[in-house]
Amino acid sequence: MHLLKLRIGSWRFAPTLWPTLAALFFFALTLALGNWQSGRAETKRTLQARYDAALREPPIHVGGALLDRDSVLYRKLEARGVFDDAHTILLDNRVMNGVAGYHVLTPLRIDGSATAILVNRGWVAAGRTREQIPLPPVPAGRVRLEGMAVDPHTRYVELAHAAPQGRVWQNLDFARYASASGLRLQPVLLLQTSAQNDGLQRHWPRPDSGVGMHVGYAFQWYSLATTLAILWLVMNVKRQRAGDVNSPSRNTI
Repeated sequence: MHLLKLRIGSWRFAPTLWPTLAALFFFALTLALGNWQSGRAETKRTLQARYDAALREPPIHVGGALLDRDSVLYRKLEARGVFDDAHTILLDNRVMNGVAGYHVLTPLRIDGSATAILVNRGWVAAGRTREQIPLPPVPAGRVRLEGMAVDPHTRYVELAHAAPQGRVWQNLDFARYASASGLRLQPVLLLQTSAQNDGLQRHWPRPDSGVGMHVGYAFQWYSLATTLAILWLVMNVKRQRAGDVNSPSRNTI
């Protein structure tokens, strides 16, 4: 069943019902998905603007009271206290400039409270063998730190659940770390930005809300919608042979 029959010269356009309905359904679906991803990208742009603005604000002082995690994410924090090296752990398989190494995490016991904040102090290169575990120095005495608050529950891809090997952990399981250390921890991880003479490298990436990912997905859905429309047109436009152009049975519009 043809929806319509149009002829321009030797070209005929005669779409049929069911293929047209199927094409229309998938065109509407891909267009809607593209619009949804565009909306998500706009939401993430707003979030990214908030992250960028937070980095320009003065640091929040960390005391004994527990912070509200969501309100301080990607904010600058300032804390004073003493490092607890007994509970230092190393996160394995962290690469910087193509070199394998570890992230060094040490809790800071906050002055005047029973609370601590876990600090990612920076990156250190791995030893020549797996048995050579680096032991970066820990500043002694009271220190003042600045850094950026991030979600401590973010995990890297892990092919299998691996138990910690001493101080070496594959990923930070925040709940397990709090239980093992017995510390009352602030609900964020502090990426240290303060300079210290400890040999660690601290080059933290700019907070990324994922705008580019959603823009890419939106482009893919819009491209698919455009491709469906073009295919529908191409498949329904046919060139007639010269002997058929003037045939009375094919002159219906």
